[in-house]
Amino acid sequence: MLKIFSPDKKIATKKIAEAVCKVLNQTDKLMAEIIFVSKQEIKELNARTRGVDSVTDVLSFPTLDKIRGKVISPTDFKMEREGKWLNVGSIALCEDKIKEQAKEIGHREVKERTYLIIHGLMHLFGYDHMTETDKKQMRDKEKSVLALLEIE
Repeated sequence: MLKIFSPDKKIATKKIAEAVCKVLNQTDKLMAEIIFVSKQEIKELNARTRGVDSVTDVLSFPTLDKIRGKVISPTDFKMEREGKWLNVGSIALCEDKIKEQAKEIGHREVKERTYLIIHGLMHLFGYDHMTETDKKQMRDKEKSVLALLEIE
């Protein structure tokens, strides 16, 4: 079970969280935070945290290490627990960049936003796209989540 905290009530975070947990076989009480930031804010975050001085669509800040492909159990990571929930991290999304990309790609903003939330969550669970093998594994997981949500 994954609870997503977000100030934006327009996004169906509960359904996204359920689909991600199903694909990743997660059953523990997990939580993540999503914040929406301006182009300037995400550019500053990107420069400060990754050394990349440019605007991006999503940044992920995982709180746990070495969890890729692992099912998180209630006995894991006791020190990081906030109450009964384990915080897996935070995601920053740039709404202006999401709108631009949706228009460029030619699909709805909700689809782009949903995909980027899934993408950010995959990063929180240890997946990345640094190598072609890693990228394929991450994309396969993302596609499985999108299929569960009936999004093509």
